[in-house]
Amino acid sequence: MSNNINEVLEQLLRQSGARHRVLTSNIANVDTPNYKAKDIKFSQVLGNEITLATTNPKHLPAADANAGGEVTGVDTQPWLDKNNVEMDLEVAKMTENAMRQQAEVTLLTMRKTMFRSALRTS
Repeated sequence: MSNNINEVLEQLLRQSGARHRVLTSNIANVDTPNYKAKDIKFSQVLGNEITLATTNPKHLPAADANAGGEVTGVDTQPWLDKNNVEMDLEVAKMTENAMRQQAEVTLLTMRKTMFRSALRTS
């Protein structure tokens, strides 16, 4: 990814869309025997682009984010049919992902509005 904030936001939007597709697949397969839930972890999306500095011993360390946003299996206890999809958990993840995606769209829209405004005043 680039250091350009617009490109970072666009990459985050693409990853949010990919996570949405994975989560909807989980929900669609809630009754499929032997289906294993999958997810894309947000911390993996940014890779090394954004690093958090721990300037105080009380700061929490940043999670390891070198995996690149790949689809991973969810390690939860399976049901009797060996399916481990939990509908409540998947809906909560989708809600979280939708809120994150809305924030990303809002930030990208605000940046573009700022640039338009700057061009009009110059």
